[in-house]
Amino acid sequence: MRIGIIGPGALGCLFAARLYLTVNEQDQILLIDHRAQRAAELNKQGILYESETGTERCPIVVSSSPESVGRLDALLSCVKSHTLEQSLQFAAPLLSPSTLLLFLQNGIGHLKYGEQKRLPAVIAYATSSEGATCLAPGHILHAGKGHTTLGFLSPGDRGEDEQLGKLCTTLQNANLDSSVSGDIRTRLWAKLFVNVGINALTAIYNRTNGQLLTSCAARSRIKTLVREAEKVALALRIPIEEDPVTATLRVCKKTGRNISSMLQDIRNLRATEIDAINGEISRLGRETGIATPYNDEAIAQVKKLEDRYLVSRSDTNEN
Repeated sequence: MRIGIIGPGALGCLFAARLYLTVNEQDQILLIDHRAQRAAELNKQGILYESETGTERCPIVVSSSPESVGRLDALLSCVKSHTLEQSLQFAAPLLSPSTLLLFLQNGIGHLKYGEQKRLPAVIAYATSSEGATCLAPGHILHAGKGHTTLGFLSPGDRGEDEQLGKLCTTLQNANLDSSVSGDIRTRLWAKLFVNVGINALTAIYNRTNGQLLTSCAARSRIKTLVREAEKVALALRIPIEEDPVTATLRVCKKTGRNISSMLQDIRNLRATEIDAINGEISRLGRETGIATPYNDEAIAQVKKLEDRYLVSRSDTNEN
C-alpha cells in the first residue's frame, strides 16, 4: 500500500513513525506537509519517535508537492479541524475514487464530508486515544498507548470493507491497537465527550491530563462539561454506551502524562480546536434548545488564551 499521512503534528508523526518502522518492503509511507520549508527540514532530520524504550530516527519521505506524489491507496488526515477545508483542497491530487480517506480530527464538525459525499474518495473516520506529544517539529513522544477505532458512517460495499480492514491490519502490525466499528458515529461522540471534558481545561489550568484530577475545581468542571454534552447527545438521539463522565475520568487517569493537543497549541501560540469540540456542543445545544453555560464559559476562556496568542504573534512579526 501507498499510505500518506497529511499533517506532521503529534498524531500524524506518531502514525507515520509507527507505520514506517513496521511496513513491508512493498509498502510506502509518506508524510505530506503544506509548508515546503518545514518539509525540507524534516527530510534532513527525519522523524524522531521517542517512547519508553528510547528514541528512533525514521527517515520518512516528507513531501510538500501532492502533484509529484500522485494517487495514494490511503490518506490519513491528521490536520487540525480548523485547517481541514484548506488541507483537502491541497491534498486533491492525492485522491481518487478508490483512495481510502481516513479522517482523524477531533470533534464532529468533519462528519459533514462523509454525509455530503462530495469528495472523490472512499471516506472513513477514526478516533484514537493514542497519547502523542510534540516535543519539537518532527520529534514526538509516545506518551501513552491507546486504541484506534475505524469505521464508515454508513455501510460500505464489500470492496470498501476490505480496504478498511486492510488498513486496520496494517495499523495493528504497527503496534497501534486498532479495530473496525459498525457504529463509528457513536464512537466519535464517545471521544467527543472525553475531549469536551479534558482539552479545554488542560489549556485553562495549564495542566497535563492527570493533573486535572488533583484539583477539586477542575474535576468538578470535567463533570459539568461532560453532563452538558450528554444532554445534547440525548436530544439528538445519539446512542451512549458508557457513562461519559466515568469514561472521561478514566481516560484522564490513563493518559495522566499526556499534554493535550489543545494545551500544546496554547503553549506553542497556535489556534486551538475549541470550536470543533466544546463549540460543537454549544452550537448543537442552541439547535436543540439545550442550555450549555459551562461549555460556553470554557469556550470564552480558551478564546481569551487564543487572543494572547494573536497578540504575541503580532508582536513577533513586528520585531
